[in-house]
Amino acid sequence: MAPPAAADTAHKYENPSGVSSSVRKPFFQRKLVRASIVPAILIGYGAYTFNGGGFYTNQDADRDIHRLFPKSNSRIADYLIFAPYLELGAVALAGVESHNDRVNLLLIIAKSEAIMLSSTFVVKALSHEERPDGSDNLSFPSGHTAQAFLAASIVHTELRDKSPWYGIGAYTIATGVGALRMINEKHWQSDVFAGAGFGILSAHLAYLTHRNRWGRKSIGRDVGIVPSYYGGVPGVCLTWRPK
Repeated sequence: MAPPAAADTAHKYENPSGVSSSVRKPFFQRKLVRASIVPAILIGYGAYTFNGGGFYTNQDADRDIHRLFPKSNSRIADYLIFAPYLELGAVALAGVESHNDRVNLLLIIAKSEAIMLSSTFVVKALSHEERPDGSDNLSFPSGHTAQAFLAASIVHTELRDKSPWYGIGAYTIATGVGALRMINEKHWQSDVFAGAGFGILSAHLAYLTHRNRWGRKSIGRDVGIVPSYYGGVPGVCLTWRPK
């Protein structure tokens, strides 16, 4: 009878648990790459048409816009930038569960806002592009558009499992903000496209890097905040009912 073959021990410590290693995804299927495609296209087009460049220049777009819409000094865009957040709050009050609980959602919003504000501030200072109305040299990219598309991206991510119309409505509002900024001669088309890219990318980066309190069950209906008045001192009372 032949002796048993010696066990191969050369690689026994490479996978001690015996669990097969996951197959590495192709580069184009990785989360960061997929999340960056749309923002890269928008920012890339903004950079391509920056300062009068491109086959369809900022001046061409400005001329065509004002053929359709008269110049306006309306400040409605200053308020519409937060409309997607109001939509998210209204849906939450109506009892629709978002993808993340309120603590996670607030952390994501705070992180994405920090990413967006810091990145757009730096690019504005470096690009030094004059606005169409000549008011200053902080035109590129559009901060209003970035803010609106950031909020719309969060609405879409949080509620897309419930209905795609939440995201469609939020992105429609964000697109309107960008259009109004051009009609008001506060931004060129390059600023608006790049601003949309920065807003979407900031939201995506916040989700991809978020780890704190991930996966917690929703606590929205178990937390209550009511005003209080005790001993002549006004305040608030926080209540929590665990499930």
